[in-house]
Amino acid sequence: MAEIVGIVLGSGLGPLADRVLVERTAGFADEGLPVSKVKGHAGRFLFGKLGGKSVIVMQGRVHLYEGHDASTLTAGVRWMHAQGVRHLVLTNAAGTLHAEMPPGTWMMLSDHLNLTGTSPLEGGPNFVDMTEVYDGAARANFRSYAGEIGMPLHEGVYAGLRGPQYETPAEIRMLRTMGADAVGMSTVLEALQARALGMKVSAFSCLTNWAAGLSPATLNHAEVIETGAAAAAAMMDLLEYWCGSEE
Repeated sequence: MAEIVGIVLGSGLGPLADRVLVERTAGFADEGLPVSKVKGHAGRFLFGKLGGKSVIVMQGRVHLYEGHDASTLTAGVRWMHAQGVRHLVLTNAAGTLHAEMPPGTWMMLSDHLNLTGTSPLEGGPNFVDMTEVYDGAARANFRSYAGEIGMPLHEGVYAGLRGPQYETPAEIRMLRTMGADAVGMSTVLEALQARALGMKVSAFSCLTNWAAGLSPATLNHAEVIETGAAAAAAMMDLLEYWCGSEE
C-alpha cells in the first residue's frame, strides 16, 4: 500500500492546504476530537492528493494552553495513524532566536527541547527512543529539494513551551543557552506521540517574529497569523515538490 502522508497545519498556515486536490473532508468534532478556539485553526481533516501522493491534512490543532492534557492534544495524531498515515509532517508558527534566521523564513527541525512539563506517553512504562525524533533521511531529502526550488530552509532546534504567554527576554536568553533556535507552543508532544506509534516525523517552523528581547516590537498573535500566511507559499512549493519526488 502506498504511504499516506499526514500534514498538520499550525497558526496562520491554513493556506498550505490550497494545493491539495481534496476528495473529502471530516470535521474534528464529527470524529470525536477536540476543536481549537484559537484563530487560524480551522478544525478539519482534508483527504486528497498533493503532488500525486495521498495525504491527510489536519487544519489546526489544540494546545496545552487551551486546557487540554497531553493525551487529548495528540488525539489527532493517533486518529491519523489509524487512517494509515505513516509519515507525519508537522508545521508550526514560532519565534526565532537566531540572528541568521529572520522572520518570514522557515526552519526545519533537527531536534527539540520538550519544556512543556508533560508527555502523551505518561501513564505507563512507555520507553521510546528519541535519539532521532525527526527522520534524518527525510531531512536530507527536504534540504536537497529546497535547494532545487531555491527556497531558503534553515535547520535547528525547536523549544516547545506550554504558553499561552510569550516568553520573557530572560527566558529567551535561557533558551539560547540551552541550544534552542526557535520557540513555540506546539509540535513536540505530537512528535513524541508519532514516534511512539512508529511513524516517521518531519517538522517545520514558520519563523513569524523575533523572540522577546531581540526586537523592540511587541509580540502579538495577529503578527503570527499575517507572517505565516505570507510565508505559506514557499512551504506549499516544498511539500508539493517533495510529495511528487517521493512517489
